[in-house]
Amino acid sequence: MAKIIVNGSIVKFPTGGLVQFMMAYIIGLKKLGNEVYFIEKSEWEYACFDMSQLIMTDDCTYGLNFLNNLMRKYGMENNWCFFDYKRNYYGMDQNQLNKLFKECDVYLDLEWGEWDQGSENVPIRVFIDGEPGWFQFKLRNMVSEGQSLPKYDHYFTDGFNIGEEGNIIPTVGIEWKKAWTPIIIENPKLSYQPPVKNAPFSTVMNWKSHKEVTFNGRVYGQKNIEFEKFMSLPKFVKQAMEVAVSGEGVPHQKLKDNLWSVKSAFDVVPTVDAYHDYIGRSKGEFCIVKNVFVDSQCGWFGERAGYYMLQGRPVISQDTGFSKHLPCGLGVLAINTLDEAIEAIDRINSEYTKHAQSAIEMVFEYFDSDKVLKKIIEKIGI
Repeated sequence: MAKIIVNGSIVKFPTGGLVQFMMAYIIGLKKLGNEVYFIEKSEWEYACFDMSQLIMTDDCTYGLNFLNNLMRKYGMENNWCFFDYKRNYYGMDQNQLNKLFKECDVYLDLEWGEWDQGSENVPIRVFIDGEPGWFQFKLRNMVSEGQSLPKYDHYFTDGFNIGEEGNIIPTVGIEWKKAWTPIIIENPKLSYQPPVKNAPFSTVMNWKSHKEVTFNGRVYGQKNIEFEKFMSLPKFVKQAMEVAVSGEGVPHQKLKDNLWSVKSAFDVVPTVDAYHDYIGRSKGEFCIVKNVFVDSQCGWFGERAGYYMLQGRPVISQDTGFSKHLPCGLGVLAINTLDEAIEAIDRINSEYTKHAQSAIEMVFEYFDSDKVLKKIIEKIGI
């Protein structure tokens, strides 16, 4: 058993999808018998999102309550620390945190460089990249500008094509080990519940989650760019299509004019349970991917798709190059064009139960946190 610190963002961004991503590492490592702690830092003003008011604020009360309740659910109410912009400690105090850094075996960073002072002497430092392509372009630009990068003993990415022959993404001199994002399977015997009649293909998304990145004179953007390719899809299929969306510049009227059912993402992700309930009310996922993932062909496959699949909801996703590494055609269909999207929906609807069962089987084979995290642990030598 190892003592492991996981650094991430839950207090600052307490929304179902992002929290589920973070908790998969925290709970997944705990399931494997490790002693796990979560830490988080707020390094700038107005860094905390208050879901109850939909505002950015310095008041971290909403996020703190969210995190404390979540950790208590897993018997980890004493295993966390949040350090705010005003230098206040919550959960563990400064002395407890310093002691933990001295005693722990592994520091696993999901945020890049926030706790360099404190974690620098931990025996094994690990970074997990969840933004393949975008992140490496950013690092290359930083190096070109003369900036130094934090040092880790191991670097992992879910961009399975990074470093492969012909791929445009720079490695920045780093050996990027590959690992799918883990999916927590809390009930391995979960019985499949078919969707209700007229359930939509859906997705949960941020229209424009962060800034573009420029590399070698080319600008790589976000989902707003890619969605335009499929804007008219509902007009060509006999299938309800829905998007739960938030973010800057969402074209609500244009979406409705093209027959999309539109919900606020904030209404469906206030908690992890609400997030999974929304997935369960869907027939499958139609996954629009960030432009940077598509254009860089990084090989990313999203963990949200994995949670759709776990409930027997097939996934149609733009191909980021993941089709080189995952079996596609049954349960998961990779697409590039509007015509392929139309065909994929028809294929799934014609043999829905077969696709649903295959989706579930793929989660257990490729994304189960037990398997994914065991491989990571083996690769870092603990």
